[in-house]
Amino acid sequence: MNKRITRMLRLLFVFFGMNLVWYLVYLLMNHPILPSPGSVYKAMFQLEGREVLLNVGYSLLRIFEGVLLALVIGLLIGLLMGRSPLWNKLLDPVVYLTYPIPKIALLPVVMLFFGLGETSKVLMIMLILLFQIIISVRDGVKAIPENTYDVLTSIGAGTVQKFWNVTLPGALSVILSTIRISLGTAISVLFFTEIYGTEHGMGYFIMDAWLRLDYPEMYAGIMLFSLVGFVLFLLVDLLDYKFMKWRR
Repeated sequence: MNKRITRMLRLLFVFFGMNLVWYLVYLLMNHPILPSPGSVYKAMFQLEGREVLLNVGYSLLRIFEGVLLALVIGLLIGLLMGRSPLWNKLLDPVVYLTYPIPKIALLPVVMLFFGLGETSKVLMIMLILLFQIIISVRDGVKAIPENTYDVLTSIGAGTVQKFWNVTLPGALSVILSTIRISLGTAISVLFFTEIYGTEHGMGYFIMDAWLRLDYPEMYAGIMLFSLVGFVLFLLVDLLDYKFMKWRR
């Protein structure tokens, strides 16, 4: 409990510190393009609740679908490469040749093939996460000592039981770490994808306010988008706390 309180106090200290720096820069600039923290918070609380929920909901749904798709595909391929030397030899060159490609550069290609709708937005998030999950899961599974399975083998456990009791827990730690690292990039990509072909989402909301020169509302949208990312990080931490108790 003390650790949680200490962490919360640190977060509050950093939050107020950032707002103080923001206010000082606002005073120095004295320009409409950078409104004061107070005017931004006022604009945030004046936003229509239904509109905010709609935009946040669309963004969260796209992130959830992209992450889920990347987890399913990445987990299957990573487990296959981690447990099978043959498949690892076959797929390893493919992964390493495609992994360094900057995924944001594929945005025009994805939109050409899949249009400007929901599919391209979800696919871009999936592409950002997929290869990192594959490599992390593969390395995590390969790092599990073979003798770890001996106890389950001796009591007649099947492949599924070995997977749930050894392989998945061994890979879960690296999966959560990978998701935590990749979420920031995925949210950034979502912002770009929501500029086109949609009338909902936080990316659209921010750009719409920018085009209307409503700077307080624009910054309010940025803060709401940041809050979405922060909540997602907390959810990953919650999963880590629930399933990775052995690391504490």
